[in-house]
Amino acid sequence: MDFQLTREQELLRDTVHAFADEVLKPRAAALDRSREFPIDNYRRCAELGLCGMMVPETYGGAGFDGVSYVIAIEEVSRACASSGVILSVNNSLFCAPVLRHGTEAQKRKYLAPHARGEKIGAYCLTEPDCGSDAAALRTLARKKADRYLLKGNKVFVTNGVAAHTFVVYATLDPKLRHHGICAFIVERDFPGLRLGKPEHKMGITCSGSVEIVLDDCEVPAANLLGAEGEGFKIAMSTLDGGRIGIAAQAIGIGRAALEESLAYSQGRRAFGQRIADFQATQWKLADMATELEAARLLAYRAAWLRDQQRRCSLETSMAKLFASEACMRAAKEGVQIHGGYGYIDEYAVERLFRDAKITEIYEGTSEIQRLVIAKEILKED
Repeated sequence: MDFQLTREQELLRDTVHAFADEVLKPRAAALDRSREFPIDNYRRCAELGLCGMMVPETYGGAGFDGVSYVIAIEEVSRACASSGVILSVNNSLFCAPVLRHGTEAQKRKYLAPHARGEKIGAYCLTEPDCGSDAAALRTLARKKADRYLLKGNKVFVTNGVAAHTFVVYATLDPKLRHHGICAFIVERDFPGLRLGKPEHKMGITCSGSVEIVLDDCEVPAANLLGAEGEGFKIAMSTLDGGRIGIAAQAIGIGRAALEESLAYSQGRRAFGQRIADFQATQWKLADMATELEAARLLAYRAAWLRDQQRRCSLETSMAKLFASEACMRAAKEGVQIHGGYGYIDEYAVERLFRDAKITEIYEGTSEIQRLVIAKEILKED
């Protein structure tokens, strides 16, 4: 693998870095407090082509590669973690499965407006009683003439409050477990779909997470994504890509914690010297920098493998596991370096600490990532 970024990737990194500093970062604290979905941030990101980064230009996307996507999500998340995950969901969890598994008609109808950022996509898999065990989902899909009727509840739907379109997973029969699951493209205005309870979260507070209620929601048969019974495979394949996005988000949050800690430790004095001059502080900073760099390389490798259309469940799980836990350690040490000031919301590390935790949970908890990794490395040749 070539560890040198291309000129185009360097230009993208520099452009998104400047944009994030100038536009996203100054708004992040206020949005965290207001919990308002950052629609203006999304529109500004769309102007840079960040909403459908890996979608071909034919379907309204920017046509970037996976490594470029990791670079962009890291830079956005470094400034505003909520904006980072909003983009990640639209790119990885909505556009990607439609591009990979959709019919030509579905691609023409749904990809272009979402890739251009004119619309927002969301992903409905988790249910009140079904999280990590996705095969146990209970939302029912019943075929009736030329349509399906979906009945059930989905929770923790990122982008849900603002989304125009959802990829929804439902089962023909819960007893069939993964063999009965189907994927559907569901528009917000389809009869029987409504927003339920909003989720008031510890971190990434303005990413628009909400419950989605499906009460015999009417979905045209033409909106079945893939074939009947293929939904579980689509969901797992999609999550491979989604985990790369969350790894990138985690790196961005961790990097922000490192940058805040570097600045604070060089300005704060104690016992007649900068706290950056104490070995205890230096070791924290050194560990943060080293782990984040390692996480970035894991994410780049996973993205590169996915670009090559190679199976990469092992590598995406490794990247997501290591990056999310490195992010959490960086955020924790960032608060510690700031001392009492790290515990108040005047300083960014307080928000970064809250934002960091979710990266160890969504799109597969750290425990699930370890199960995936163990399963892969224990396979017989």
